[in-house]
Amino acid sequence: MAADLGDLTAFMVVARAGASATATGERQQRLQPKRSRTTLEVRLGVRLLNRTTRSVAPTEAGARLLERLGPALGEVEAALDSVNHFRAAARPYRSPWLRPR
Repeated sequence: MAADLGDLTAFMVVARAGASATATGERQQRLQPKRSRTTLEVRLGVRLLNRTTRSVAPTEAGARLLERLGPALGEVEAALDSVNHFRAAARPYRSPWLRPR
């Protein structure tokens, strides 16, 4: 089952913010769209977050996913960073078949 990287990142941000942040207006605005079941929860068929009007906390399944997801997303970010120096050195590809007329 393929999960969208954006969904995984959003879950991680919401779960961590709900577990460690204090209740501020900014936090509540950020979490407002996440009060309903997320795409990731629907896709997995498992509830990952317990939501109340004042807090968001990971369920047991959510805590297990969060525990493994942090290092995995860190590795993905490191892999992407490792190729960033090629971006500046890369030249645009020019096909001999696609010349302007």
